[in-house]
Amino acid sequence: MVDTQHITLEPSEKKDTRSGFGQGLLEAGQANNNVVGLCADLTGSLKMNAFQDAFPERFFQVGIAEANMMGVAAGMTVGGKIPFTGTFANFSTGRVYDQIRQSIAYSEKNVKICASHAGLTLGEDGATHQILEDIGMMKMLPNMTVVVPADYEQTRQATLAIAKHHGPVYLRFGRPKVPVFIQPEAPFELGKIQRIVSGKDVTLVACGHLVWEAVQASVELAKNGIQAEVLNVHTIKPLDEATLIESAKRTGAVLVAEEHQRAGGLGESVAQVLATHHPTRMAFVAVDDSFGESGTPAQLMEKYGLDAKSIVAKTKALLAS
Repeated sequence: MVDTQHITLEPSEKKDTRSGFGQGLLEAGQANNNVVGLCADLTGSLKMNAFQDAFPERFFQVGIAEANMMGVAAGMTVGGKIPFTGTFANFSTGRVYDQIRQSIAYSEKNVKICASHAGLTLGEDGATHQILEDIGMMKMLPNMTVVVPADYEQTRQATLAIAKHHGPVYLRFGRPKVPVFIQPEAPFELGKIQRIVSGKDVTLVACGHLVWEAVQASVELAKNGIQAEVLNVHTIKPLDEATLIESAKRTGAVLVAEEHQRAGGLGESVAQVLATHHPTRMAFVAVDDSFGESGTPAQLMEKYGLDAKSIVAKTKALLAS
């Protein structure tokens, strides 16, 4: 039997995480008049409509001018505003990295960079839009907090949390509808790993869409007598090193799963911590130095080895090594 905490193994509905952001932004705006929204011509795609309708005087459509949006957002913080910028992850990072580095991270401006359609699960739009390098790009910036929530409910919680956090934040979420498995009453704290399945044989460390895949993998592994612990690392920076090390010491093996390039992502951060404090057998489920392609999210997750089946196979290989 799988020992779970704060989740359900049989979710009753699926929702996209971008809608969790939209709901969280509306609630953050209701709670604080200083919250403002900026969007680069993708209001519907980012689910910012409800905020725009509720607070038209606090919503700014900048058009397809992402670099300008980052500069405007940085300037707004000087007057005490809390700007949430919204566009696709590729345009939120790669297209505007200089502006983020100089005007937001270096200057420690209280800007929330909110990025939808991240990773392979963007789907049919293909490799040009499926950014798989953004976590690495953003986590390397001093002063930047990096958050990658697992489902609709946790994205809503994360959006509310970063509104209260002072400092630049990168919030990454996605396009497809995925199971809502995090319970609404589950505690959420920036910088704190959420242990959602307890186990003693191996630790599965995951973020974003791969958390549900890790949960499914833990169920399958249990059928083979393998008790897998699942850690939901919704905050990649700052990383909760203490919880990670404690789990690795108990299980003796760690697999990291993420919808990102293997180089530069969550796996690299976990490996660095464990190499420094507690060398541990490790395996990685991630995109292996390649671009994506056009296809449905499910097709791409399977082809690139980012699904529960791949996690199970690599876990068994790790434990046999």
